[in-house]
Amino acid sequence: MRYIVTGGAGFIGSNLAERLARDGHEVVIIDDVSTGRHENIEHLSAHHRVTFIEGSVTDLALLVDACAGADGIFHQAAVASVPRSVANPLETNEVNVTGTLNVLSAAKECGVPAVVAASSSAIYGDDPVFPKREAMAPRPLSPYAVSKLAGEYYGKVFSDLYGIRTVFLRYFNVFGPRQDPNSEYAAVIPKFVTRLLDGKPPIVYGDGEQTRDFIFVEDVVRANVQAMGGDASGVFNIAGGRRISLNELAATLSEITGIHRRPVYEPPRSGDVRDSLADISRAHEAFGFSPRCTLEAGLRETVTWFGDGGR
Repeated sequence: MRYIVTGGAGFIGSNLAERLARDGHEVVIIDDVSTGRHENIEHLSAHHRVTFIEGSVTDLALLVDACAGADGIFHQAAVASVPRSVANPLETNEVNVTGTLNVLSAAKECGVPAVVAASSSAIYGDDPVFPKREAMAPRPLSPYAVSKLAGEYYGKVFSDLYGIRTVFLRYFNVFGPRQDPNSEYAAVIPKFVTRLLDGKPPIVYGDGEQTRDFIFVEDVVRANVQAMGGDASGVFNIAGGRRISLNELAATLSEITGIHRRPVYEPPRSGDVRDSLADISRAHEAFGFSPRCTLEAGLRETVTWFGDGGR
């Protein structure tokens, strides 16, 4: 198959591109390297079936050229940060909403039959009902969450009007190798891991009792591949199916690294969700998804990767 991976130099996208290339597919990576990194795909540069195009999903003409003859598009490109979206909602809308519309338009123009896209659990907001199910009413708390919801709506419309099979995967808290810890808006696990490895205390925004449903990146990659290979369309939660508090996470990472530092607590960040837990039964029923990697095993692999210089 010939697959397009937008955001393919990023954390999730590069792991996905690697898996597709390993499975023998032709892979076209599109990334403007604004948050992705060349280092993430350097090892794929010599692969004769992998092509890298430096460009943005905001460039419709580029997407149409790249998508000609494609069998499917994995759309991972995004401004993937709640704090960054709060600081710059216009940029978030341009990349996440217009960019997704461009990807869907390119699929329509080029006759690409399926688009599997990254969405987010942020759409659920602070609804107190647990676990989160796809049929729940959206309660977005940030421009990022609004942008992801808009992308899902565009996906359904393009599916209904133009016959493109669209799948939007609501990622919960993804972690693993190649996740960037250096950004001001980096996710919690790479921040905790790298600070501990540097002998510094982890920084917790809030009281640390907020919970997250973490999922290892290899499970997310597999969910994308299974969704593309199936016949389902719509919106699906992709998560580990259990939650852990940030205080528990910090303690677990201290045990794994052998480095014990009491967390430093700072004020909560605007737009952050308090608690998170997914019902993942719909994805299991639709395309056989179940997480295979335990949280501790994934954390150990992540710590090893960062400890070996992966940052």
